[in-house]
Amino acid sequence: QGQLVESGGGLVQPGGSLRLSCETSGFTFSYYAMAWFRQAPSKERERVACIISSGGNTFYADSVQGRFTISRNDAKSSIYLQMNSLNTTDTANYFCAAGDMCWESLTTFNYWGLGTQVIVSS
Repeated sequence: QGQLVESGGGLVQPGGSLRLSCETSGFTFSYYAMAWFRQAPSKERERVACIISSGGNTFYADSVQGRFTISRNDAKSSIYLQMNSLNTTDTANYFCAAGDMCWESLTTFNYWGLGTQVIVSS
């Protein structure tokens, strides 16, 4: 059974940066597309970024394009999300997930972490 553990969340001021990490185990990491989702209070969970299994292609939500960067390290079975120029609308619980492809639907992802909270506030 796959396990995913997120870290790196916290409180940051608008305009600041954070780097999230997701360490995984229990499945063949290199075979899977990996994604970051987020869920703000009273909102649906949305896909923020995704990287395919080979690491060649990445996908971003329009709201984070140019500010967030997803990356993966297959040797460490981990993914990362570098978040720059954060604003209050980025406040959410951030989850990492593993799936076969970089589909936007939550249901296509097999394994999920429990999330790490990001709060952007002055």
